Amino acid sequence: MRLIRGLTNLKRLSGQADSPLADGCVATIGNFDGVHLGHKTIIDQVKQKAAELDVPAVVMIFEPQPREFFQGADAPPRLMPFRQKFEALLAEGVDVVLCIRFDERFRSYSAMGFVEDVLIQGLAVRHLVVGDDFRFGCDRAGDFRLLEQVGQEHDFTVENTRTVTVDGERVSSTRVRNALNVNGLEEAERLLGHPYRIHGRIVYGRQLGRQIGAPTANILLHKMPALRGVYVVRARLETGEWRDGVANIGLRPTVDGKRPSLEVHLFDFAGTLYGQHLEVVFRHGLRDEVKFDSVDELRQQIARDFEHARAWLANNPATPET
Repeated sequence: MRLIRGLTNLKRLSGQADSPLADGCVATIGNFDGVHLGHKTIIDQVKQKAAELDVPAVVMIFEPQPREFFQGADAPPRLMPFRQKFEALLAEGVDVVLCIRFDERFRSYSAMGFVEDVLIQGLAVRHLVVGDDFRFGCDRAGDFRLLEQVGQEHDFTVENTRTVTVDGERVSSTRVRNALNVNGLEEAERLLGHPYRIHGRIVYGRQLGRQIGAPTANILLHKMPALRGVYVVRARLETGEWRDGVANIGLRPTVDGKRPSLEVHLFDFAGTLYGQHLEVVFRHGLRDEVKFDSVDELRQQIARDFEHARAWLANNPATPET
């Protein structure tokens, strides 16, 4: 799979004779946050049509996501960081991911400017899969009907996305987010098609965990996560080895944390993981994130967390693939 970052690189690539987009593509557009069952159905639509036309299957996403641009800190929390989203799309068999920077310049694009510059000249789109409520361009002036009209003039077709429901309700990123917000890990798993997980690179932290007898692998999160609290987790190292443990995800209020982070303690593990990527699967919620009056109080609670986690794991052993 190929990643194209930004309109400049798209225009440069589209001008090359050996471009993977030389014969056009089948594309879809969206945030694809979480890559849930609904997203996977859309991707299957795109892949099926792309195979018929013998062209690449393309997913267009945005960084930051539009609501993050418009709402800033009030935007909904992320379900997954960018790299994890890219890897998830790769796993679904997408050929090309086009990542557009959503900034003031892009926001001011007219609807027709977007169609002409991005869809026609950039992607040479031959078929487009979007929801019939899809809006685009400055002031959201473009819609599904406009795409159909322009498609007739420029020889591309437009198809509505298929809806996926679970328990009679449409699967969406908002629904996954709402489930996680109330520790509904089982519901989130049904909507995603797999247990909720976060991938990230391990960085140097403040070493506080090591000082209080609970060393952690620390992953900085650039966006506020959908989950907050302490969880029983199962983590996969770069070697492929799985380890059980406990994770705290949030702002670490006891130590005046300013940036969201994921801190993972792996049971019975001794070694150095700095710089490696870790996949963390959330299995069971233990408690909310709490600000303690002292580090000693925090140490005592962590010991209880470990005890509760081991007891839960004894009754809920994980499969190797979890």
